[in-house]
Amino acid sequence: MKKWRPANTVQVKVIGVCIEKSRILVMEIYTDNKQLKGVRPLGGVVEFGETREQALMREFDEELGAAIELVGNWRGFENIYDHEGSIGHEYIFAIGIRLLDKELYSTPARVFSEDSGSLTRAKWIEVAKLKSAEINLFPPELVDYL
Repeated sequence: MKKWRPANTVQVKVIGVCIEKSRILVMEIYTDNKQLKGVRPLGGVVEFGETREQALMREFDEELGAAIELVGNWRGFENIYDHEGSIGHEYIFAIGIRLLDKELYSTPARVFSEDSGSLTRAKWIEVAKLKSAEINLFPPELVDYL
């Protein structure tokens, strides 16, 4: 299976911040050695000709088969990072979302396939674990807005 590496170009991404009570919906990020590196809200790359709203709705449909409602205002972050020795550079637009299928709020975890073909898991975690840095959140600046 191909190991994921950041693109060799600047990317524009969108993420949906779904908070319910004291929990946030995130996907896990692992090292090549299968160690948990951290988590990030679900989302992905904005495709050419696609608005950020369309991209986020498409990503949630692809990843969870879920329809969403956007809530609040967009926030922007520049994220330059290292993953397994490869540098990534992205501009991330984040916005609060609501899942229209209320049953997803009681689903503890769901496995889905990324574009690379690798399987990953979406799950609910306590926001307090991110604020205390017990678990790393990506992009790191997002923790200030939780």
